[in-house]
Amino acid sequence: MTSPRRAVSRDLRRARLGVSLIFFTNGIVLGGFAPRVPEIRDGLELSYGGLGVAMAMWPIGALLLGLLAAPMIRHWRSSRVATVGMVLSVLAMLGAGVAGNVWLFGAALFVVGATDAIVDVAQNAHGLRVQRRYGRSIFNAFHALWSAGAVTGGLIGAACAGGGVSVAAQFAAQAVLVVIVNVAAYPMLLPGPESDAVADAGADEAGVPHHTPLRAIPVRTWGLLLALTVIAIGGGWTEDAASTWSASYMRDEVGAAAGVAALAFVAMQGCQFVGRLLGDGMVDRWGQRTVARWGGLMVAVGMGGALAFPSAWGTIIGFGIAGFGVATLIPGAMHAADELPGLRPGTGLTILSWLLRVAFLASPPLVGAIADATSLRVGLALVPVFGVLIVVLAGVMAPRRVQARTDT
Repeated sequence: MTSPRRAVSRDLRRARLGVSLIFFTNGIVLGGFAPRVPEIRDGLELSYGGLGVAMAMWPIGALLLGLLAAPMIRHWRSSRVATVGMVLSVLAMLGAGVAGNVWLFGAALFVVGATDAIVDVAQNAHGLRVQRRYGRSIFNAFHALWSAGAVTGGLIGAACAGGGVSVAAQFAAQAVLVVIVNVAAYPMLLPGPESDAVADAGADEAGVPHHTPLRAIPVRTWGLLLALTVIAIGGGWTEDAASTWSASYMRDEVGAAAGVAALAFVAMQGCQFVGRLLGDGMVDRWGQRTVARWGGLMVAVGMGGALAFPSAWGTIIGFGIAGFGVATLIPGAMHAADELPGLRPGTGLTILSWLLRVAFLASPPLVGAIADATSLRVGLALVPVFGVLIVVLAGVMAPRRVQARTDT
């Protein structure tokens, strides 16, 4: 016999809507940026390597200043940090769009990365508060809305790129929209201060390291943690291939028009959105190990096919397949790392999260350098290699749990 769901108050429903709007606008900012990367690169007269180095300022900002998120939440509350942070983030993105040189572009992306990491923790912390009061799981829906926002931003970027709308005009309109929505969302959110536990939980869900004491870690545990980190990096590398390089690959290697070139990113984010909606059910039915293996296979086949047989629609389909495959990889690896035996709660997650952000830092410059030396097609070949590694290493993740039957 199942217990009835508790009644949800109007104020709590409003808080859920407010958090959903923040997640959605957070996705729009990245989604609107990705399709315009080739045009920005042309305007700044950057090589692939130069673009990769400039793009690395985004994760550098997240690494250096993202650690401030938890104390900021304790001092100003997650509601204020999330909404004010989103306003600053979208204004910094506007600065990146109108930057006249690579130095200003990189500086703007540094601020985007820092504010994005802080917003990530704050929106997760507030979402967890709302979920606790709901008394049931609603958290995955917030992350699905981030993906929906990224798809929306990607479609807007594609339409603007195809229609000849300038980057500055698109980013200005995007900034107005995000500011209005977040100003409207703030009064909907829950009042009151956050505890230390809420702030740290938000950091955990966002994958931002926070202070966690380390003990002696056995060699075997280090090995398991390394394997999980490679799985997470494979997922992150695939996502970065879409957000940083997919539009450039479509335009420069495949010859797609600007509006079509953005659709590879949209396909990955859209299929990732579907994968996140279905992910919990797939993991419950087949286990994280099987889901990760199939996810790695989809990354290898989807991205491998897109690179081996370059065509506009083949590439779009390939990125979409990879997006579905990657949907559960990072959350699954984080969950497994957090449950490694012999580690204090949060220790494995903190180490994996830090290494994952370092990988995000390394990805754009490395792919860009390879692309300058050979081609962007060769630079992106690392993605299907990671897909194969995920298939090989997925054995460290949990198999399907067999539910024991009980006679009544």
